[in-house]
This record gives sequence, C-alpha cells and structure tokens, in this order.
Amino acid sequence: MVLDKIALGLAIIGGLNWGSIGIFGIDLVATAFGGSTSVPSRVIYTLVAVGAIWCISLLFREPESDMHHDVHHAV
Repeated sequence: MVLDKIALGLAIIGGLNWGSIGIFGIDLVATAFGGSTSVPSRVIYTLVAVGAIWCISLLFREPESDMHHDVHHAV
C-alpha cells in the first residue's frame, strides 16, 4: 500500500535524523530548514511523527497475500 511506504519512508528519515543527532550532534532537519523551531522543520517533525504512528499499525496487520503468487497457483 502506498500510504504504508510513505509512512515507512518518513519513519526512516526520522530515524536517520535521530542517528545523526546521537552520533554527530547534528540535527539535519534543523540544519536544512533554518533551526528546530522554524515552521518547515516543525512540519517535517510532525510528518515524521505521523508516519511513525502509522507504522505502528503495520505491527498488527496480517501480511497481504502475494497476488502474483496466487495467480500462478490458480492456473
């Protein structure tokens, strides 16, 4: 699902940003968008949080069946 991939991408961005803070002491989002309190930074932080919250749902979902796999078995 496209929304799942977007959410996962946002969560990955957040994780990489936190990694750069922990390892190098650099907040890449804040550096790129004019500080951690700038509107663009706050929007990105919020999108990352929403993406991470969405990813929680991935933990509780049943795996989707592979449609290509099902087609081959139907023949």
